[in-house]
Formats: sequence, C-alpha cells, structure tokens
Amino acid sequence: MALFLLCKTPTDFFNGRKVAISLKPAPPVHHALRVEEGQILKDMTVIKAAEPQTPGETAWGAPLVWGDSQKSAFQRDKFSEQGVSIGLLILVVGTYARFVRPFLSSAEIHFLPNQMVTYYVFTDNPRTLDPSIELGPLRQMKVLPVSELPGWEGLAYRRMVLFAEAIRDSIGKEVQYIFYADVDQEFVGPVGEEILGDLVATLHPEVFGMPRNMFPYEDQEVSAACVEEDEGDYYYTSEFYGGSVSQMSRLARDCSLLILQDQANRVTARGLEESYLNRYLIDHRPTCVLSPEYNWWDSPLTARVPKKRLVSFGRQCEAFDKEKKERQNC
Repeated sequence: MALFLLCKTPTDFFNGRKVAISLKPAPPVHHALRVEEGQILKDMTVIKAAEPQTPGETAWGAPLVWGDSQKSAFQRDKFSEQGVSIGLLILVVGTYARFVRPFLSSAEIHFLPNQMVTYYVFTDNPRTLDPSIELGPLRQMKVLPVSELPGWEGLAYRRMVLFAEAIRDSIGKEVQYIFYADVDQEFVGPVGEEILGDLVATLHPEVFGMPRNMFPYEDQEVSAACVEEDEGDYYYTSEFYGGSVSQMSRLARDCSLLILQDQANRVTARGLEESYLNRYLIDHRPTCVLSPEYNWWDSPLTARVPKKRLVSFGRQCEAFDKEKKERQNC
C-alpha cells in the first residue's frame, strides 16, 4: 500500500480519500518529547509551578472531574438512586498475570462499590484466576480467552480489535457502561459514579497543566495517529478510559481501523495505542474528562493532585532509574 506524506484526520480515511493515516506501552513522556532528561526536568519544573490546580470544566463545557468536588458528589447521588451496570475490561497476558489479583482486590474496595460491576478478563491463561477470587454481591467475573500476544507490540496491535469484537458480540448486550484499565494498576482511593459519562477520558498526569507544544502527540505525517500543530486540547492517558456501550464500541472500532491501516503501511506510532486514542479524542471530544487523580504515578513530572485514586505501577517503574527498577523488581 502506498504512503502519502500528509498528516490528515481519520475522517479523511473513512470518507475514502487517499491519505496516510504503527504497539509496547506508550513511552515515558520525557522520552516521547525527544529532549535530554535534565533539560526537560528543568523546563517542565518551571511550567509545573504555574499549573492550574483544579479546573472544573473544559473549554467545550465537559466536566473536569475531581473526586471530592461538589459536582462529583451530586453525580454520585444521582446515579446511586437509579443504579447502573458497568463492565470493567482488563487484559491479562504473559507476565502481567501477577498484577491481576491485587488489581481486582483493589477494585472490589474502591471501584463503584455500590453498583453492578462485571469484570471482563481477557487472558491467555485462565488458570491465572485459580483459585477463584471472592467477589461482592453485586459483582461478577467473566473470563474471555485470547491467544498469546507476544510482546507489547503484538499486544498493542490486537487490543483494540479484541475489545471491539467483544463489545459487539457480547459485552454490549450485558452492561450500560464500559471502562478499560491497564491491569498493572491499583485503586487506592474511591472511584465512584462521578466518572460515568458518554465518552470518558483521563488526563495524563505528566503533562497536565503544560502548554500544548509539550504534548507528545504523534508527529509522523505517514501515521493515522498524526496530530497537526494546531490540533488538540489535552493529552490523555491510555491507562483508564470508558463511556457508554455505544461510544466505547465506536472508539474501539475506529481506533482498531487506524491501527490496522498503519500496520498495513508498516508504520508504528511512537506512543502506540495511546497515540491513536489521542487522535480519536481530538476528533470526538470527551463528554467527561477525569483529572490525574484517576491515573497517577510518582515521577518528577507528575502533577500534584488532592487525592490519588488509581495508581499505575507500570508507569511508575518506567520513571525509576536502573538501580531502583532492579530493587522494585520492575
């Protein structure tokens, strides 16, 4: 397939015009920005000092959610009266099996504890879940076997396709809302009904409050994830996102098409799945934006937050130096 050196939005591809439109976890932001670590820390520290603390709304009127705000309390009250069903999708393959029990145990305590939650566990080794994990009365687990996905690149190429097919074939008929979370995380604080919305994205904690030109968007003109210099409001993490069944079905389907298009063209976006997610969310702005409380880890770049609610140990390890990685068994 020929490549056309243009950076266009996914809409061009879906409308049939010839445009250019490649997956390991998204690299640490200081790597993606392609500058020396010492310099970026110096420059970003100055920017961080002036970052906004807790803005409550985006420029297009979507709520920017902080868990302890009055708006969040109102949202929790509203949904607690009616009750909803939520699916929480996690992918457990290879060595990531060691994270699944701590993740699920923390979700049982903190993730929408008063609602009906189904854990959908995509795994290449169902025996990882033996013996069975004890769940609360409103919770259930469904295991969806997948073939082995060698390495992060194979995982990133397949993940959105797996989700799109599962939502279409079964999950979409069983719940009202769907969230995806990387399994190498733990809930450490309450995550309630304030997160529910049609299309929900979470702000990346290492670039929150920084100017647009610091965002590590994809800049290869041949990639479907390419973002022009005048595009983009925020940079979102791929560690935690969700929404209604219809919106998540569309997101997974459209992102998987872009990934497959780049794969056919032998292009790899540097942020992998996160690059395609950000491209999609530029073209389809979220109706609910979660603050970095809902995806946090400790690094010199992460934003200060009033409360940590979901902590990423995978990204935390990326932020460690070699010696500390060895001590922490990263």
